[in-house]
Amino acid sequence: MRITVTVNGQPYTKDVEPRLLLVHFLREELALTGTHWGCDTSNCGVCTVHLDGVPVKSCTVLAVMADGHKVTTVEGLERDGELDVVQKAFVECHGLQCGFCTPGMLLTARWLLDHEPDPDEGEIREAISGQLCRCTGYENIVRSVRWAAEHSEAKP
Repeated sequence: MRITVTVNGQPYTKDVEPRLLLVHFLREELALTGTHWGCDTSNCGVCTVHLDGVPVKSCTVLAVMADGHKVTTVEGLERDGELDVVQKAFVECHGLQCGFCTPGMLLTARWLLDHEPDPDEGEIREAISGQLCRCTGYENIVRSVRWAAEHSEAKP
């Protein structure tokens, strides 16, 4: 099937198999390897991307379902050579260890801050509850999201 998907602001038209998962389309067809592929069961959340602004686990979405839609991957957070405040926060507060869950965490945090610019710890923990990190106790991740909220230009 021929699909056209806008990824990180760039339209791509490709012929794909109807059963191709969005995560594989991004990684194999577009070479956007920031989106990680983890558990194959939608439990870990490392494959999270935004589909029309909504976080989705790209291992549960067929590429053909994204036809005509907009996808944002972790590569799309950076703008004009400037890291997103969430990316800066994860660096500043050491919100990553091995980095495997980081792309999904970053996109989930970005969505949260877009919808709740000043989340408390409970709201942050609820937002990232679909993301598994095997390296940390989530403390630095929560701290990173709070740092991003406090340093965001669009603070309320």
